[in-house]
Amino acid sequence: MSLPPEKASELKQIIHQQLLKMDVHGRIREVLAETIREELAPEHQQLSTEDLIRALRQRGIIDDVMKELKFVTDVNETERTSAPKPSTHFVDREPPVLKKTNIDPTRRYLYLQVLGGKAFLEHLQEPEPLPGQICSTFTLCLHFRNQRFRSKPVPCACEPDFQDGFLLEIHKDSLGDGSKMVDATTMLSICDPVHMVLIKTDTFGETTLVASYFLEWRSVLAAENGVTNVAVELLGVGTESKVSVGVLNIRLEMYPQLNKTLSSEITSTQFTLERQKTAEKERLFLVYAKQWWREYLQIRPTHNARLVKIFAQDENGVNRPVCSYVRPLRAGRLLDTPRQAARFVSVLGYERAPVIGGGGGKQEQWCTLLAFLCRNKGDCEDHANLLCSLLLGFGLEAFVCVGTKGKGVPHTWVTTCGSDGTITFWESLTGHRYIHRPINPDDPPLAEQPKPLYPYRTIGCIFNHEKFFGNCQPSDAVEVCVFDLHDESKWKPMSGEAIKSVCAPGATSSVAPSPPLCASTIDAAVTSNEIEVQLRILVSEHRKDLGLSTVWDDQLSYLLSPALAAYELERTTGVSAGNEEFQDAVRRAVPDGHTFKGFPIHFVHRNARRAFATCLRSPFCEEIICCRGDQVRLAVRVRVFTYPESACAVWIMFACKYRSVL
Repeated sequence: MSLPPEKASELKQIIHQQLLKMDVHGRIREVLAETIREELAPEHQQLSTEDLIRALRQRGIIDDVMKELKFVTDVNETERTSAPKPSTHFVDREPPVLKKTNIDPTRRYLYLQVLGGKAFLEHLQEPEPLPGQICSTFTLCLHFRNQRFRSKPVPCACEPDFQDGFLLEIHKDSLGDGSKMVDATTMLSICDPVHMVLIKTDTFGETTLVASYFLEWRSVLAAENGVTNVAVELLGVGTESKVSVGVLNIRLEMYPQLNKTLSSEITSTQFTLERQKTAEKERLFLVYAKQWWREYLQIRPTHNARLVKIFAQDENGVNRPVCSYVRPLRAGRLLDTPRQAARFVSVLGYERAPVIGGGGGKQEQWCTLLAFLCRNKGDCEDHANLLCSLLLGFGLEAFVCVGTKGKGVPHTWVTTCGSDGTITFWESLTGHRYIHRPINPDDPPLAEQPKPLYPYRTIGCIFNHEKFFGNCQPSDAVEVCVFDLHDESKWKPMSGEAIKSVCAPGATSSVAPSPPLCASTIDAAVTSNEIEVQLRILVSEHRKDLGLSTVWDDQLSYLLSPALAAYELERTTGVSAGNEEFQDAVRRAVPDGHTFKGFPIHFVHRNARRAFATCLRSPFCEEIICCRGDQVRLAVRVRVFTYPESACAVWIMFACKYRSVL
C-alpha cells in the first residue's frame, strides 16, 4: 500500500511526536549502552542492527511504542459510522488538522513567509511569558491588491517568533486578461507594494502602531529558482520615523515557478525608472502647489492665517498631498447605508497622535487607511478621511473639511453637497449630522437668522480624491460660509489634472492602495453575555464592600434589551422607535408602590472593568448600583452591536426597582 507524499509526511510527523513524548530515543541509548557492555566486551565483535532490534524487543520497548501509537481513521468514515460526542477536553493524541488552501493552478501566487524577527531592542529586557500568562503581543497585518491578511499574535520579545505564511494572488487588472497566468514581464509592471503594518497589543487590549512598511516584492522575479530571502528593517512611526524598531526575516517564493527569470539589471532599471517618474510627478505638483498658494495669498493677505492644508505627513513622516488620503471605498455587503457608515466610523476609537514632551502642541500624523483600520483607532483626520471615502463609495458628493472648532482647536469633518443644494455636515467622531444654513451678514439686524447647532467655527479648505478648494470668502467663519463650489470668487480650485497626476490610483508608487473592509470576527451574543457576567460580579463585589446584599432580577434585565436596541437604532438612523413598548413592559414589571430607575451608557471598547469604573463616576449610575431600600432588585443588560473591522458599539443599562418607603 503506497501513501501519497503529504499523508506519508503527516504519518512520520505523528510517529516522531509520539517517540519524543515517550522519550524512546533516551531508552534506546540506555539499551545500546547496556548491550555494548554485555555483548561486546568479551569478543569485541561488531554490533549489527538486528542485534539492537532484538535487544529492544526483549526489553518490551517496541511493544510499548506500538501500544501507544494511535492510528486515526479517515474523518469522513468516522462521521458516517457515528456522530461523536463533543469532547470536553483536548486529546493530544489526535493529529493536528491542517487547513488547506484552494490554489488555482492557472493563477500566479506570491508565497510570503515571515520567519521570525530580531533586534526589537525595546523588548530586550522583556521576561519570557509563563504558560497561560497574558502578555503583550505583536500582530502583522498585510495588504496586497485588495487582499488582506493577519498573522497569529506572538509575544513581544527582542526576537519575536513570527512563523507565518501568506499566499498572495497576483492578477491582472485589465478585463479579458484577468484569467490568464501572468508572466514575469507583466508582473514587473505591477508596481503595487505589499503594505505591512505591525501592531502591538498590550495586556489591557490597547493597540499601538509600531511600524508601517511598503515591501518591494518584485526582487523575487530575478531570483534563482524564484525564491529570495529579505531582511526588512522596520522604522518607527510619527516622531520616531527615522528610528529602527526591529528586523523581519522574510522569504518570497513564486508559485508556480517562473519558466524564465528576469535579470537583476532589468528589475533594478525598472525600479529606477519608476522612482524617477514618481519624483518628477511630485516635483511638478509641488511647483504647481507653490504657485497656487502664492495666488491664494494675493487675493487677501489674511489668507495666510487660514487652515489651508495641501500636504500632510503620514505615519512614516512622508509628506503627501491630502487628496491622496481619500479614495471612493465600497463596503460590499458590510454596510448598507451612508448613515450606517457614519455610525461605523464613529465607533472606531479616537486617539490623538502621541507627542514626546510638553507644550500642548498637536503632533500631525495622518495615517494610511490600513494602519488606521488595523489599529482600530486614530485622530479626527483619520476618521474624516475614512468617512469621506465611504460616502463617496455610496455615490455622494463628499468632501473633507479642514478648519477649527471651539477655542480655535484644529479639526476635520465631512460635508456632503446634495443635488438640491442641501449642505450636510457629518461629524466623523460621533456620527452626528447637521444641516448647514448660512447666515447672510447683509440681512437687516432684526431679520431672524438660523441658529447653528454644529460645533465648527472656521473652515479653510475642502477636498476629496479629485478636487481641492481653498476658502476665499471675506470671512472663514462656518456660519456665514456659502458652499457654491462653482463660484471661484468664493472657492479657489486646484487643477483637477494636477491632483490626478499624483493622487489617482497607481499614479505614483508613493500612494498606498486602499484596502477593502473586513467583516467583524466578534460574536455579538457571546461577547454581550461575557461582559454582562463580569459586570454582575463587579456590582456584587462593590455592594458587598458597602455591606449590601445583591439580588438580581433576570426578567427585568431581559426587559431592558428593547431600549438598548432602540438607542443604537437612533444613533444609526436618527429615528427613535419602540420606546412605548419598553415603557409599557417596565410599568407591568414594577409593582405598585415600587420605584424604577434606569441608566444607559455607551462605550466603544469591551473592557468590563474599565466600563464599570466609568459608570461609578456618574452620580445617577452610582445611585442605582449602591441602591438601599426595601425589596431592592437589580438588573443589568449588555448589548454589543458589531461593525466591520471588529469595531463595536457596547450599550450597558443598569436598573433597579425597590419599594418606596416614605
